[in-house]
Amino acid sequence: MIGGIVHSQLGVTLLGGGQSSASDVNEALTIAPVLVAADGGADRALALGHMPRAVIGDFDSISDEARGVIAPDRLHPIPEQDSTDFGKCLAHVRAPFYLALGFAGRRLDHTLSAFATLAACPAQRVVMIGDDDVVFLAPPDLELDLPGGTRLSLFPMGPVEGASVGLRWPIDGIAFAPSGRIGTSNEVTGPVRLSLAGPMLVLVPRFCLRPALHGLGVRPDVHGE
Repeated sequence: MIGGIVHSQLGVTLLGGGQSSASDVNEALTIAPVLVAADGGADRALALGHMPRAVIGDFDSISDEARGVIAPDRLHPIPEQDSTDFGKCLAHVRAPFYLALGFAGRRLDHTLSAFATLAACPAQRVVMIGDDDVVFLAPPDLELDLPGGTRLSLFPMGPVEGASVGLRWPIDGIAFAPSGRIGTSNEVTGPVRLSLAGPMLVLVPRFCLRPALHGLGVRPDVHGE
């Protein structure tokens, strides 16, 4: 992680220019109160009445109007094209955890690139929030306290092996791969414990945001965590 633009002892909400509801953004800011916009996410932030602490990206999407409203010392253009705006934010913001909105939705290429960014940043605790799901990269050992019957999907971003407790269809002995076996649409039967070797995304329903954070070791109600 490069760091250098924003350093926060609190969680950071990263806002992209894609689809995100006002209620989701407002909820995210109650958990991760420092707002950083990724390029065109600055326009979305302003439209919702929020001034971002910083705007980071290649600046091919931010409007002239937003540039005129946001103080110049909060604008941080990074012109290189080897990473996405999401990746640029994670590379230049240091925080204990991140909530990411507006990086998935109607455009599947944006969603796929965001998933690739999650897989490329295993040292950072990042939860992406979508309309119906939250998604995060699982640590090697993960515990989740979810209600029985909750949908839980696993999607490998490379070769993955593992073991599970608390899933209707255990994953023990399965060799996962993006072009082979995947683990979507599993179901919780009790407290979930996963042991994983390899990059695995976990997708759970939107109401599971706080259990997901707890599973990543984040206590969102403790400032300065």
